Amino acid sequence: MDDLSGRVVIVTGSSSGIGAATARLLHEAGALPVLAARRADRITALAEELGGALAVPTDVSDPRQQQALVEATVRRHGRVDGLVANAGAGFHHRIEDIDPVAYLELLNLNVVSVVTAIQSVLPVMRRQGGGRIVTVSSGTTRMVLPGVGGYAASKSAVNMLTSVARAELADDHIDVSVVLPSITATEFGGGRYQAGVSPRPGMVVHSAEYVGRFILRALATGEERIDVPHGPEQDV
Repeated sequence: MDDLSGRVVIVTGSSSGIGAATARLLHEAGALPVLAARRADRITALAEELGGALAVPTDVSDPRQQQALVEATVRRHGRVDGLVANAGAGFHHRIEDIDPVAYLELLNLNVVSVVTAIQSVLPVMRRQGGGRIVTVSSGTTRMVLPGVGGYAASKSAVNMLTSVARAELADDHIDVSVVLPSITATEFGGGRYQAGVSPRPGMVVHSAEYVGRFILRALATGEERIDVPHGPEQDV
């Protein structure tokens, strides 16, 4: 997949932020992005912007909807070359304040849905002889930040799942990669971070498009892990 032109790539969480930016970059690269998110109005508008891309309203926390997403993709395009498992949510609470019910919902979205997303594309990718899967984690897994433990723990699980999936699927010629963004300007935290701002020494808020370029790199190369470097944006 060094050349993404003509490749069919499902992008979950594509209604905004990193997912939407990734879909736009895929379109620019000549790929065929498939848009998946709960907010149907957002992905429908983006699909029109991207020349009639397939948009499938999907709640990734429901495995049946994940399967329906893959089936719709195969009906339209006949194959699935790539999956970007990007859908997720932020969660910022001190450990003592975490509501177990709310946390289980987060784990279902941030962790379990990654498992079911991978499971849903496996039969298609195996039939066609391979594919690329990219999961989106977080640079918080490399830090110890008060108030972020619950979120970072969910993304640490994604890191491990990705590494194990990569080993398990190697013989199927399915490369599984993880991208770990630094602080990024998205809707997380109510849009508290603005691109180009330095919230703390040595860190600069990145644009969603910048992270998207690393995701496209992972799709093209199949490399195991990309840690998006802190600091000013650089050539990808």
